[in-house]
Amino acid sequence: MENNVEMVTIHVMGKKHGVPNDLTIMKAMEYAGHQFRRGSGCRGGYCGACATLYRVKGSYKLEGALACQKIVEEGMYIAQIPFNPAEKITYDIEKVRPAVNTMVEHYPELSRCLSCNTCTKACPQDIMVMDYVQASLRGDITQAAKLSFDCLTCGLCAVRCPAEIVPYNAATLARRLYAKYIDGPSKHVIDRAAAVEAGEYDEGIKELMEMDKEPLQKLYENRDVNIHG
Repeated sequence: MENNVEMVTIHVMGKKHGVPNDLTIMKAMEYAGHQFRRGSGCRGGYCGACATLYRVKGSYKLEGALACQKIVEEGMYIAQIPFNPAEKITYDIEKVRPAVNTMVEHYPELSRCLSCNTCTKACPQDIMVMDYVQASLRGDITQAAKLSFDCLTCGLCAVRCPAEIVPYNAATLARRLYAKYIDGPSKHVIDRAAAVEAGEYDEGIKELMEMDKEPLQKLYENRDVNIHG
């Protein structure tokens, strides 16, 4: 116990540390003296920059999580993966069309899917990754786009995939095709873009840029994050 706070032992990149048991992995690493120069972004579970692999002592399972969301556990062995090496296909969205074979033409590795569901189990957002991969294989771009909507591109699905597929890059293509050709432009987005171009938000942006850190942080913490509302 330290100041009446229960402590747990974790290992960060092999080094042992004692940290309070109510901290997230990210906060525990900072408590232990680690400075985040990469592998840290929004700190709210939205950007996917803090992908982390860990094992708990006595368990054979290799788990994945976002460091800003997962609470530390006794005997946890932690390794961050701030970047997942993956080839991203270059294409011109103006020339690509949402045909049945479009997804496989651009990402032929999708056909290697073993339907093992390891990608889904690895996803910290509980996204049905295997299901959108299978939808992509069937040419169901609408389903692939909707199932992958909450993807943060953290890379954990690709790290765990035994067929070495990079699902999130294919999902990005599906969502772009769906937005451009199937669902079409959203009126509220067009209206908002017009408002921005007209300078309606210039004063507010200037106010934010001149704001001190403390009120700016409070404004950020109290922001409306109901993106589906």
